[in-house]
Amino acid sequence: MIEPIKRGSRGSAVEDIQKRLLMLGYDLGPTGVDGVFLGATWDAVRGFQSERRLTEDGEVGAETWAALVDATFRLGDRLLYLKFPYFHGEDVRVLQGALNALGFACGEPDAIFGAFTERAVREFQSNVAQAEDGIVGGETVRAIDRLRHVWHDKDPSAPVALKVAAARAADVLARTPVSLVGLDDGGRDIADRMANLAFATEPSAGVDVCDVPAPDAMIVLRLGSGIAPDVDGSLPRLVIDSVDDGALEPRLLTALSALEGRKEVVVDLSSLLLDDDAGRQRVAVRVLDALCSALCREGDMW
Repeated sequence: MIEPIKRGSRGSAVEDIQKRLLMLGYDLGPTGVDGVFLGATWDAVRGFQSERRLTEDGEVGAETWAALVDATFRLGDRLLYLKFPYFHGEDVRVLQGALNALGFACGEPDAIFGAFTERAVREFQSNVAQAEDGIVGGETVRAIDRLRHVWHDKDPSAPVALKVAAARAADVLARTPVSLVGLDDGGRDIADRMANLAFATEPSAGVDVCDVPAPDAMIVLRLGSGIAPDVDGSLPRLVIDSVDDGALEPRLLTALSALEGRKEVVVDLSSLLLDDDAGRQRVAVRVLDALCSALCREGDMW
């Protein structure tokens, strides 16, 4: 949406606004969704702006449109996971309230999918025997929905639910300089996602994505989905056959421990399917978790 939608505007963009206002319970009068921005639609927009503490000008510009979209996301409409900038919207608020009521603490529901929300999601997934990846897709949404009778209409910010657990090893990410080198498009995508996850967890994380490792990097991971033959064969190689492989953490620790000075490892992703957003994010989560786990276990080695 480039130009603000104003009184008198017509067309599909107005219809979209009207549908979202109806979803939120605003009265659009007898004409309903007619694609014409007049009367009841204008009043409804002003009412929405007032409730959201936006400028009450009756126009749908970028700020009001973003607020409308946020307010009309329903849990399950999109894949949710930890990234920066954070996902935010009504679907996140509902997720946080459900998790709090179920005993998996997110903190005060603020509609922002941050590190504490991811941690709560992963604890919930573990509790219901799902892959513990912090990604809220169809399977996790269905598990939460099956428990709707438990959390629906419960206080989403009950004091007992507000004691949040520590997030991913934020202190390790902050104190350990890590360079991620993508060896091909697949490897660069995973490297970018890992760095994004690291910064979403800890804004001062010492993780960078680069073609040439930083001089002060203590850890270098070279990631590729089709490892080129010219990659240094003297480096330890971690082949990941499955993101569900429970041996990933100790194998990475073993590879890192085999080196003196700067720890540099080739991470071979060629056996994995990296063809969708959820799959790529899951790989990034697992590799970053394995790295944090290895660093936490043997912190005095680095």
